[in-house]
Amino acid sequence: MTKTKLLQIGDITDRMRDALSPSFDIDVLFAQGDRAAFLAAHGADYPAILTNGHWGVPEDVAAATPNLKVVSSYGVGYDGIDADAYAARGIKVAHTPDVLNDEVADTFVMLWLAVSRQLIPSDRHARSGKWESEGNFPLTRSVQNRRVGILGLGRIGQTIADRCAAFGADIHYHSRTPKDVPYTYHDSALGCAAAVEVLVAITPGGPSTKHMVNAEVLEALGPDGFFINVARGSVCDEAALVKALQDGKIAGAGLDVFEEEPKIPDALKTMDNVVLTPHVASGTHETRQAMGDLVVANLKQWLDDGSVKTPVPECRHL
Repeated sequence: MTKTKLLQIGDITDRMRDALSPSFDIDVLFAQGDRAAFLAAHGADYPAILTNGHWGVPEDVAAATPNLKVVSSYGVGYDGIDADAYAARGIKVAHTPDVLNDEVADTFVMLWLAVSRQLIPSDRHARSGKWESEGNFPLTRSVQNRRVGILGLGRIGQTIADRCAAFGADIHYHSRTPKDVPYTYHDSALGCAAAVEVLVAITPGGPSTKHMVNAEVLEALGPDGFFINVARGSVCDEAALVKALQDGKIAGAGLDVFEEEPKIPDALKTMDNVVLTPHVASGTHETRQAMGDLVVANLKQWLDDGSVKTPVPECRHL
């Protein structure tokens, strides 16, 4: 049986490789010593690409794969893949939605609680002996009955809203169009920020949402407001965020994503009112396995009948 050529961009698990190997002849892009020469010589051989939300499909790879038919991406975000251009060429792009909704929503709750209740400084106060030598830790901010604004009410945004309901939240949201939900709609991120005490970004990345959260939005959130980002680093103007925190324009931030990952501004690392995690929102064994299984399922389904299980919105008509 002749196997189908598959170009792998980034890492995959042994479980994924074992599941794909019977049907696919896998070549790893980053294992090639001379990438340009490799792509020039073999790029046209690949009808299939396996990638992830971090790497996407780089421009040199896109240009070197004229016979591409499918891209299966590990992750829900796909701003590194030109889905519109691929859809126009009839190329199917798949991603891994839904299987990570709960983990990302839980990470939002974790960051929100941690920054509002000052978990990290409080832990440090207990460990250092300051509780004994200096007394009780200062009072913090409750998360109960807050006005919470969600930027991007997609699948994960709705799951976040479900979580917020448990805290008695008054939920507001901003998306491109109003949805049939019992929450307060705002036609701009600025309007949403001005109406709430907690603002969470869970909108897709890409040019259309770049710096959606800017200095003006942060100032509208106000000195008692918290900003949580579990979307993409590009959604927030990081320099403006640092300045807003330094100037007391907002009360604090919980950040899982950054503009130039894995680089994080040193200023953020020194602030007690900021909680940082290294892009781990979906980072549990269970969810990452489910994501890997869905990447494989998309490729196998394409091989079987030319369709994919979970196409990105731009490719749903294909």
